[in-house]
Amino acid sequence: METIKLELDEKNRGAFNLYVDGKKLGEMTVSLKDAVLTVYHTGVEPEAEGKGYAKLLLNEMTAYVRANGMQIIPLCPYVHAQFKKHPEEYLDIWKK
Repeated sequence: METIKLELDEKNRGAFNLYVDGKKLGEMTVSLKDAVLTVYHTGVEPEAEGKGYAKLLLNEMTAYVRANGMQIIPLCPYVHAQFKKHPEEYLDIWKK
């Protein structure tokens, strides 16, 4: 069972962390400031690659941003590539 938690420090920096059966297997590092979420990096542990976990993280992050009326700056190569590949899906939240 996968669980994704947004875990931030006091400066609003942290990550959407992906846990499978209690073990952290992936993360999407982010920071929040003034209704803008900046995504820096998406990573999945080698033993968890190829299971769609990066896409799960992306979906959770975009759902969070939409629910909170925010915009995204996609500095992460994976997220940026997804935004460029499917711009119609992310037009409402992509801060260009």
